[in-house]
Order: sequence, then structure tokens, then C-alpha cells
Amino acid sequence: MRLEIGCQDRVGIAQDVLTIFVERQIDLRGIELKQPGKIYINIPDLEFSELQTFMPQLRLIEGVLDVKTTPYMPSEREKNELSTLIKTFPDPFISIDAKGHVRIVNNITASLVNCSESDIVGENINQWVKGFNFNRWLDSDEVFAQTRRLKFIDDDYVADIIPIHVTDNIGEPVLAGAVLILKSEARLGQQINAFKQANENSFAGIQATSGSMRKVIREAKRMSLLDSSMLIVGETGTGKELLAHACHAASDRTEKPFMTLNCASLPDEVAETELFGIGSPNSKNSKKGLFELADGGTIFLDEVGEMSPKLQIKLLRVIQNGIFRRVDDENEITVNVRIISSTNHDLLTMVSQGEFREDLYYRLNVLGLNIPSLRERRSDIIPLAEFFIAKFSQRIGKSNITISDDCRDFIEHYPWPGNVRQLENVLIRAVSLMEGNVIMTNHLQLPAYTREHGYLEQEFEGTLDAAVKGFEADLLRKLYPAYPSTRQLAKKLGLSHTAIANKLREYDINKKTVKI
Repeated sequence: MRLEIGCQDRVGIAQDVLTIFVERQIDLRGIELKQPGKIYINIPDLEFSELQTFMPQLRLIEGVLDVKTTPYMPSEREKNELSTLIKTFPDPFISIDAKGHVRIVNNITASLVNCSESDIVGENINQWVKGFNFNRWLDSDEVFAQTRRLKFIDDDYVADIIPIHVTDNIGEPVLAGAVLILKSEARLGQQINAFKQANENSFAGIQATSGSMRKVIREAKRMSLLDSSMLIVGETGTGKELLAHACHAASDRTEKPFMTLNCASLPDEVAETELFGIGSPNSKNSKKGLFELADGGTIFLDEVGEMSPKLQIKLLRVIQNGIFRRVDDENEITVNVRIISSTNHDLLTMVSQGEFREDLYYRLNVLGLNIPSLRERRSDIIPLAEFFIAKFSQRIGKSNITISDDCRDFIEHYPWPGNVRQLENVLIRAVSLMEGNVIMTNHLQLPAYTREHGYLEQEFEGTLDAAVKGFEADLLRKLYPAYPSTRQLAKKLGLSHTAIANKLREYDINKKTVKI
């Protein structure tokens, strides 16, 4: 039986409590004085009749405020807490005394030694651990913690060897032994991999409800841990730069810069200067380029398909060996940069047409991600819309803005050719200019669209024949990998073998231009 006695903090109160136990000849198994005002007593179980007279007698002591039973003594909880921690510790754990004899081992240690704990306790540590002189270390004048590589049961381990000191009567530290925590190569590898795992928070800003987008995020998290070049393919406005930034933030390079160059927005000479810098590093007119500024970090090349042939050649060299020269300078500069690039073009088609270097394509596309368009992942549209509405309404001080059912249905079925960026911009305008708290369909400034007749771009250019041919070529390129012979494709589309062969030839579709 354990008792918890709440009392005032006064001199002699513990003696008064113990006197009651002595008078009744109750065996005292333990007493603990924890924080002021708490006395814990461990005694044998008492009969109920004896307990009825005994408890009131304790309460009559001056300064005693309460007496009640408790399931355990504080030291019992601490002991079991420590024991549970040691026994279930995932790595071998050994505690030794000041002479090197084993005092405590955990379950995994006993399993590896293939002995029971009782057979190990009392034995010298040197029986199982080789490569470290424990006796010399324990006998030295000053015993400091060590991290050593040693052998345990003939296998290599890294050991943290930590001394245990207690304080003697005059306040001096006395060596009482040591503890060993052993880590195998496999366990160290697991911990390093866990440490390198992608930071989940870096992807938190990317809305992914649909299965296809969740798959992209899963793959991106794995790729972010690698150091190879990455190519992100997707239509305009799908969030390629946002995904690239998340991959950088989840990588080992997160503390280093993330630099961006839009290859489509700058003239060739300006883009070259931006990437590689200009002039000698010692010149007053010199300027560092993005590669130097991003050393150790990541460069994001947005719309890399727009890069000129000259820049493609220089970029290829940097990817190969990390070496480049500034514009108007002969000195070579070496950097360590990861390249993530994006495009909304079909780079393979551009390669087949000689518009993009084949060797550069395969250097950039070591790791590839394809972001589906918004119309291909409609289950993401409403969550994205609600996210944007909440963000923008909070920014301008509006609250409780909702979407009408008709507007919700319209948003969900609109094709969104500008993807997430278009959705975001349309909702910014709607939230900013609308009156009231409900977004209606007429608040959305968009080109006309109906489910029956579809969507017609306001700035459509070209002829019907060109549009039909463009659609036809796109359809054939998509189907060809699954039906890589003219006969199979002809059967699928209900055309003759000759007709399909002529169309494939007309649109330059073959196994070289289409990835199968």
C-alpha cells in the first residue's frame, strides 16, 4: 500500500507522521519526501478495519492537510520509466560500473549476445566489445565522453561512450561507471536517410486533392532528396515554379540560394549575362551571374525550351563539369549548382526538328515531372478556389465570402486554359470588386464557355484546316506510344493502314520523335 500525505512545510512533521507508524508497529518499506508538502509512504497492505482508524489519526497531526492512497511511489514510476526506455531502446545499450562490469543491458543487446540479461550482468564488457580500452579510460584522471568505432560481437559499430558521475558528500563528482550506445552501419544509414527526408512543410502550399496531383507531389518529394537535374513539364500556369521551389526547400540545399531565370523573357545577350556574369572577378565593372550567386543552391530555368542554341551549348558544359566563364573573361569558375528547369513545350519534338539539343535534353531530364493541367484534375479546382478566396478576402479585410452553387458548378467545369494562375487571377478580381459576400458567375471575367459548345479563345488565329491538323497531330502523338505500329493505330482509329501511314509521315511521328 502506498500513501500520499499532503501537508504543510514545517520542521518535524515527517517525524510526527513516522511516530504513528512506529506506535502501530507498521513495517515501513519506504518513505520519499519530494517537493515541499508531499510525503509518500510505502507500507504493507492493511485490513479495512485498521485503515478506518489509522487514516483519521494521520489527519489529526498538526499540519497534515490530506491523506490518500496512491498507486505508486514517485521513485517507482521513475524507475519503470527509465527501465522501459532502456529495454525498448532500438540500439544496443549497455551500462557498466567503474570497473567495467556490466550492470544493465537492453533487450536488443541480450538478443545480439544470445544470452539472458542475468547471464550478462556482472561480466566484463571486454568479453563482447573490442577496440577500446575501457579499463584505461575508466582509470584515467579525467574521464570524458567518447565516440569510437569498435567491434561488438565481431560486427562494426559506432559507439557513444558516456561517463556517469554522482556527487559525493562534499559535492565532488565521483565516477560511477558509463553507458554505451552502439549504432550499426545499417541504423546509421536509416537515421541519415530520415534526416534527409523531404521537408513536408515545403509542399504544404501546393493544393493536391486529385490522385494525379498527389502522385506528382509524392514523386517530387522523393526527387527533392536527389541531386540530379530535374525537368518539370506542364502547361502555362500549372505551378511549375512553385513545385521547383518546394523541391529546393525540401532538399539538402535549402539553406543556399534559389535563383530563377525566365528564358523566354530576355534577349539572348542579356540572358547570357544574367546566367554567367560579365567581366573579370577583379574588375570594378564585373558582375556575378546566377550560377555564381546560386553556388551550393539551385537554379530554376523557366521555359528552358526558349533558350537559344548558343546558351544551350554553354549550359551543357556547366551541367557536365560545373565550369563556366563569365562573358568577356577567360578565367574559369567552378560552381556546385542543381538545375531544375521547366517547359510547356514538347522538347522531344523540338529535338527531332533540330530546335533543341538532344544531349542537353537528356542532361536536363534526368528526373522528370509532368504536372497535369487543371482541367485534367477537376477535383482540385474547388479546393484551390476556396483557398484563393480565403487568402485574398483576408488580405483586403473581407470575411465569410462564399461561392454560389451555380458559380461553383461553372468553375468546376470551365476548361481553365491558363490553369491555376488564371483561376487565381480571376478570383482576385472577383473578391476585390464584388459587393456582398457571395461570388456569382457574373463576377468572373472570363471568355464565354458552355458545356454544349465548349470554349473558344478570343484571340484565336489561323484557319480551320490548321486547327484540325494541329488536333490530329496531337492525338496521334498521344496514341502512338500505346499503338506503335500503323496497323494497330489504324484499327484503333477506324482508318486504313495507308491513311495512318501517310498522316504519321506528314506529322513526322515515329519512334524517334515519340517516347515509347
